[in-house]
Formats: sequence, C-alpha cells, structure tokens
Amino acid sequence: MPPGVRRSPSGRIPQWAIEEAFGTLQGPGPWRSGPAGPPPPSGPAYGLHRNPRGRRGLGRKWAIGAGIALLVGLSAVPMVFERFVLPAVLPYLPGAPVPPPGFEAVASPLGRPPGSTGSQAYALQESPDPGQPFAAYDPCRPVHYVIRPDNAPPGADQMIQEAVAKVSAATGLRFVYDGPTSEAPSEDRETYQPDLYGKRWAPVLIAWSTPAESPELAGDVDGLGGSGYAYTDGQPYVLVAGQVSLDAPDFADILQWPDGHRYARAVIMHELAHVVGLDHVDDTTQLMNPEGTGVTDFAAGDLAGLAVLGGGACVPEL
Repeated sequence: MPPGVRRSPSGRIPQWAIEEAFGTLQGPGPWRSGPAGPPPPSGPAYGLHRNPRGRRGLGRKWAIGAGIALLVGLSAVPMVFERFVLPAVLPYLPGAPVPPPGFEAVASPLGRPPGSTGSQAYALQESPDPGQPFAAYDPCRPVHYVIRPDNAPPGADQMIQEAVAKVSAATGLRFVYDGPTSEAPSEDRETYQPDLYGKRWAPVLIAWSTPAESPELAGDVDGLGGSGYAYTDGQPYVLVAGQVSLDAPDFADILQWPDGHRYARAVIMHELAHVVGLDHVDDTTQLMNPEGTGVTDFAAGDLAGLAVLGGGACVPEL
C-alpha cells in the first residue's frame, strides 16, 4: 500500500472522508501524510559530493509519499457517491491535502531527451515501487521553480539559470521560473502549499541558506537536493515539489577560486540532478560521483541517466 493510504478494517469508507466531503472534519484526518523523515545515512538516497577543495554536497531524496491514493475500500458506499462525489470533489474541498489534478497537463511531452550516450555510468534513485524502475517528473507539464534569494552570493541568478538550462537540455523537461519566494528550506516541506503557490504542486524551491538555518549544511556540506513523491491509485509514482538548499557562505568562498563560477555551478547541477531523480555513482569521471574529482559538467554517464529520467510517464490524474 502506498505511503499515506490507510484502509478501513471493515472495507467501508472511512469516517474522515465522509466528514471531509460534508465539511465537518475536525482537524487533519489520519490519511494526510506528512513528509517522511530522512532515511538513515546508510540508505541509498544519501551520498556526499566532494569538490576538489575538500567541500562536499549531500544529495538527498526527500521521500515524501503524498498520499493521494485515498479511494480504497469503498464497496459498501452507494454507487453514485463512490463514483462521482469523492473522486471528483475531494481535491477541491477546503483543506484538501492535494491539488486538483491535471494542472497544466498536456497530451504529450513538452520536450524530448536527447539520444542516450550509451554510457552505463549512472544510477537512478531507488523507486518507491519495486515494480516501477524509477520515478520522474511528469514530462507533459512544466517543472516550475522558485528561488529564495536571501544570502545569495554575487552572480547567483546566472549560476542557477545556467544549471537549470543544463538539466533541461539533458532531460527534455521544460522548466519555468516563477520568480522569487520567501519560503525557507525545510526537511518537512509540504508538497502542496495553496496559500503560497496556488492549487498546484509546490514548485521546486532553490534556496540560498546557511548552516544556522539548515543545520545539515554545517561543516563541508555545500548543498542538499531531492524531491517528494506523488501517487494516485493505478498510476506511476511521480516526483513533485523538489528543493535544493545551497550553503551561501561556502559558495562565496568557492567563487573566489580560479574558475570558481564553474565549480559553483557544478554543485547546483549536481543537486538539481538529484531533484530529477539521479543518484550517485562510483565513477570518478562523472559529475554525480559523490567525492568529486574536478568534474564541472555532466559527463556521458550523467547525461545517459538524465535522458532516462526525461522519459517518465505522463500522469494527468495527479
């Protein structure tokens, strides 16, 4: 059963769903799944990206089950209510934990990934469903992103735009910049924030932060990156609401190096690759190597993996 789904032992519609449908629900129902805590450091979603000066970026996949596969065990409900009221209305009700489905969805991918380089030097993040090879962003709708500019070093916007363009070209995903935001990075980030972003999945958040605000940036960690999952019954898991946290003081130091702009941009590219579903590899010639060997651009393996991730499923039901 996917994260966030709770089946009534009797097979009947849960009381929380009836209360929600008629506007009588008191407080959040048990089906509303919050962000999962971080996996243990030994888990596959963790890894270190060390640049040539000894810095490193910790790439994490925020494994958030959005919990929208809610309609289970409805056999005892009158057919008209089962078929029409809950599936059609629930996402639109006040306080719904998920957006109405299909925001900006079109019939075919907005772009196509380039042909594979043929390299096998890449790894995809572990899928939440053993029967699904990987989870990716829906290519039939744009991937929106926002920037929290607080603490940003000089040239920050250019670095981010260049890094996003590199990921877009490698995946075929269409990225759309929605402007600045006041949202702070958080391990417990909600995938749906209608008060801040409207009735859609939250955009990818790219935030310049500090170790004081984001303790996991302490020491030699330059950045964090990952995405949450969304799921609806009978459809593949889809990545949504990613975020990247960047250590602004570390970036200020990196930018003082000769060719510091390329090294700084490479860290952002590395974290954005985590956002779209790429994992670490042992191959030291790839940007997704966790230790870093001076690579400042996507190499053949990175590009092959990103091309795979650009071929995810279109899921307008989300």
